[in-house]
Amino acid sequence: MPLQKNQLLTLRIERLSSDGSGVAHSPEGEAVFVPGTAPGDEAQVRIVKDCGRYAFGILDKLLTPSPDRIPVDCAVAGPCGGCSLRHMDYAAELRSKQESVADAFRRIGGLDVPVLDALPSPEVDRYRNKVQFPVGRDKNGAPCIGFYAGRTHRIVPCPDCKLQPGVLNDIGNALCSFFAAHGIQPYDEESGKGLVRHIFLRRGTHSGQIMVCLVCTRPKFPHSEELVAALREQFSDIASILINVNAKKTNVILGEETVSLYGPGYIEDTLCGVPVRLGPLSFYQVNTLAAERLYGIAAEYAQLEPSDVLLDLYCGMGTIGLSMADHCRELIGVEIVPEAIDSAKANAARMGDAVAAKSRFFCADAGQAAARLAAEGLRPDVIMLDPPRKGCDETTLSAVVQMSPRRVVYVSCNPSTAARDAAWLEEHGYHAEKVQPVDLFPRTRHVEAIVSLQREI
Repeated sequence: MPLQKNQLLTLRIERLSSDGSGVAHSPEGEAVFVPGTAPGDEAQVRIVKDCGRYAFGILDKLLTPSPDRIPVDCAVAGPCGGCSLRHMDYAAELRSKQESVADAFRRIGGLDVPVLDALPSPEVDRYRNKVQFPVGRDKNGAPCIGFYAGRTHRIVPCPDCKLQPGVLNDIGNALCSFFAAHGIQPYDEESGKGLVRHIFLRRGTHSGQIMVCLVCTRPKFPHSEELVAALREQFSDIASILINVNAKKTNVILGEETVSLYGPGYIEDTLCGVPVRLGPLSFYQVNTLAAERLYGIAAEYAQLEPSDVLLDLYCGMGTIGLSMADHCRELIGVEIVPEAIDSAKANAARMGDAVAAKSRFFCADAGQAAARLAAEGLRPDVIMLDPPRKGCDETTLSAVVQMSPRRVVYVSCNPSTAARDAAWLEEHGYHAEKVQPVDLFPRTRHVEAIVSLQREI
């Protein structure tokens, strides 16, 4: 019998799903997904939608809390939805992420592969080096920063997000005070009126340099000189202040035009010793310290030898491959975004003549480039794969197999597609040795995973 909307059930939460919801089962065995719960909770759950084989519910009343529960230390964690695991002890969060990755490789990949304990982030709070605050109005009509409530464009005011360094929250609040004092209006999506859409901030974890970028509907910003002076006086680490222009009615945050009000237009930092320059459009891991841990594991799994050729597909700014450049004879990087390839070449040059001479980067679709390189007879010893969430297409995987590297290291932000692709490689001559989850996103549902694959002789 189907579950009914608003029906109340007493359920025990068994585990977390990949989206961070608790999973329980009705007395008839139907899976029920309940956000904001923890494994071990006994709860009264209100059904909000039945989909036949599974249902969605909300926590109506917590009857017996899980021993993994902790007090939520953010007043807007629920409506904001960004920190979907803020109610759980961090050790329990890591266990749940390991279980989620293991489930994906077992259920989707059909692989009996060791999935190791999830590596923790060195910092659980204040770890993000980038924040994009939508700008709106609080209940009193004053400009405010916050985040969109889940599946909406309703801004939940959040003056102190615990995932961002305190200084970035302070800059966001100072900017809102400046807007209020000078009558500068937040953008209104419905009317299309107003100036400021987003506040985009970056901070170099090692350098401390800060970039301030205001996403506005036009390039001319009122009182810009006064704004620059006020920000520089209050926040001495600010290295660049920019206006990014986005006048379109779109959900895309950044526009194509950027105007500099102060500084070179970028900040500098390092990642695993690789010097990087970061502008508004740069793709970069948001948790620097955990990313360095991730890259260290990837290098360990690569098992590079001095005579090796390393092919880095989906190389982005080149940071993964360049962090291993001292351990191989040649590095080849492929990325579809032209600006990222320009950055990769510049990063290699800043590392010195020896690294620049052994590194080459070119702009192309990863699958097409891999197929071309395979047809040309390239035989890399190790291939690094770091695809987007959708994973690799079959063209890419087929080219990898054709090039026959000794080892493949697969870095993934989506364990489900990583499991699918690892299973394909297993069917075509590679053995998945182990999977290492790495937590780059504490207090959220997201987790990275690295798969070590060895060519079968």
